[in-house]
Amino acid sequence: VQLQASGGGLVQAGDSLRLSCAASGRTFSSYVMAWFRQAPGKEREFVASINWNGRSINYAASVNGRCTISRDNAKNTVNLQMRSLKPEDTAVYYCAADPITMSTMTNEYRFWGQGTLVTVSS
Repeated sequence: VQLQASGGGLVQAGDSLRLSCAASGRTFSSYVMAWFRQAPGKEREFVASINWNGRSINYAASVNGRCTISRDNAKNTVNLQMRSLKPEDTAVYYCAADPITMSTMTNEYRFWGQGTLVTVSS
């Protein structure tokens, strides 16, 4: 599985942004998909995950209520809609995929995209 994240940019606090991740591979629809982020000088952290049929979703406490993860298996895409963005949301956002895990741990995801930068100004 190859992943390509997009949609990052420079926004102001309170704005919304939609990130997308396009996946290649015939097995995308069976994979757990997730978003992680890494702020400057910090470790990569979990943001959200969604199982193959979208019926099981997890969010990090820091984004719960402000983010919505969704997927379109017909288009091989997973999206992260972010609202009420804060300066502390500034990070490189990565999409990840794994055939099994719904973990929040980075080392349990097998496939990673290249990341897209989100910068939130105050």
